[in-house]
Amino acid sequence: MKKNLLALFLLFTFVFQSSALAQTATKEKSAARNAAESITASQLKDYLYFVASDEMEGRNTPSRGLDITAKFMATMLSRWGFKPAGDDGTFFQKIALSSDVIDPEQARLEIGGQRFTFGEDYLRLAGNGTAHAPLVFAKDGWFVKSKGIDALAGVDARGKILVIAGNLSRGFLTPFPSAITPKDLEGKKGADWADPMTYAREKGAVGIILVASPQTQQNWEQRKRSLSRGGMYPEKLREDSAKPLPTMLVSQKVGEAIFQGEAKDMTSASAFEIKKSSEVGALTKTETVYTQNVVALWEGSHPQLKAEMVAIGAHYDHDGINLNAKGEDKIWNGADDDGSGTVAVLSIAEALAKSPKKPKRSILLVWHAGEEKGLWGSEYFNKFPTVNIKNVVAQLNIDMIGRSKKAGDTNPKNKDLSGESEVYVIGSEMMSSKLGEVTKSVNDSFLKLNYNYKYDDPKDTNQFFFRSDHYNYAINGIPIVFWFDGVHEDYHQASDHADKIDYAKMEKITRTIFLTMWEIADLKERPAVDKQLPPELTRR
Repeated sequence: MKKNLLALFLLFTFVFQSSALAQTATKEKSAARNAAESITASQLKDYLYFVASDEMEGRNTPSRGLDITAKFMATMLSRWGFKPAGDDGTFFQKIALSSDVIDPEQARLEIGGQRFTFGEDYLRLAGNGTAHAPLVFAKDGWFVKSKGIDALAGVDARGKILVIAGNLSRGFLTPFPSAITPKDLEGKKGADWADPMTYAREKGAVGIILVASPQTQQNWEQRKRSLSRGGMYPEKLREDSAKPLPTMLVSQKVGEAIFQGEAKDMTSASAFEIKKSSEVGALTKTETVYTQNVVALWEGSHPQLKAEMVAIGAHYDHDGINLNAKGEDKIWNGADDDGSGTVAVLSIAEALAKSPKKPKRSILLVWHAGEEKGLWGSEYFNKFPTVNIKNVVAQLNIDMIGRSKKAGDTNPKNKDLSGESEVYVIGSEMMSSKLGEVTKSVNDSFLKLNYNYKYDDPKDTNQFFFRSDHYNYAINGIPIVFWFDGVHEDYHQASDHADKIDYAKMEKITRTIFLTMWEIADLKERPAVDKQLPPELTRR
């Protein structure tokens, strides 16, 4: 009888403890879900109509509109009780930008004595100064020792101006040759491999002319807008301290003048000397201006785990104002790109602040500037973090989640736009199996969105993995997830307005991301990085 009583007592104790633990877990899950459900379409709409308004002037980096947007978010974060995590006890991480301002009157391009017009025939890509020298055709300009690739094989480039053919690349002057992969570029730069600009300097060239490809020529007016007034770059991110060579992007008209009368042309498989000389030059003056990332911290509830952080972010910049645009609308408001991500993160912050419970790990919120200029803000934050970035366990990136393809839409520009309950998910399993598992399980147990993994592929020809801020976290060893609605007819157009957003869809995605963030924050162990980033994705 005593044994039976003892057994019953132990059974009761076990059941009671299990029930208590289950109730605690249910309450925690309920708290997170209740907080997620406080994010509403109307709230998102209110914020987006402000962030994407004409008064913000397209939020160019840098600009008054971007600064106002940053101050608006900082004001809200302060009211909600977030800890400033920028510089000097503020919500702002300041970024100094060097601006090279061109004097068009001092720009010069001559080929064989024929002078061309700045803006119409050529644009400055880099360099401050002039060069007058013979021309040498240097194919795509690349050198990769391990693959036997040498664009200057058989010619002497010393004291010459190189003529290069190829698409203009944002990462390098021209894209690296199709025969190589990023893994081939892991040796010493300048000795084992060299991009066109580096190789030209190594070989003693004095200038570079890049002849526009048909694709670049087609977008000449866009290039002209971005390049005519000079270059701008974050001072601390400038990769190469060496003075860049005078470098010009020239039209196909100029290209024809360069090769007129020559025995070979740009299709030549080898480098050769061109029987003409050229003068290239552009004089600039350097000014320093400033922009900022916006950084805030919501401290976690667990005594030990709160030292770790789940980062969630979006870029809050867009393309600004284009006074030369056709039509009456001159402001690129960027409602979807990335006003939608900007206000999603802001609404997530508000939901955290209003929740009576806190996640166990801390939440790091970063709004990045300069994404449209080349992922400036996220690169700057990862290289010069204002927090211990090694304690960031995952980064959740939101870039364009506000548009949906409607039934009957036959516009070819919308063919890859996601549906009303659909969103593209990229990178969730590329570095961490656990992160991928959590991302899927939260969605499956909550709103059951259609997670489309079409672009979750290292061989994605659109290269979306490279095109938003999560990239800089990934190459810093931090596992990432990227939510994205797909390109559409208003992508990077003045017509990307707040009245075209599907706020019901945006609500569902934002709530799901919020719950995913909370689930990661409450894991017993940080998501293990158990996979190497595919080599195709390690270099832009």
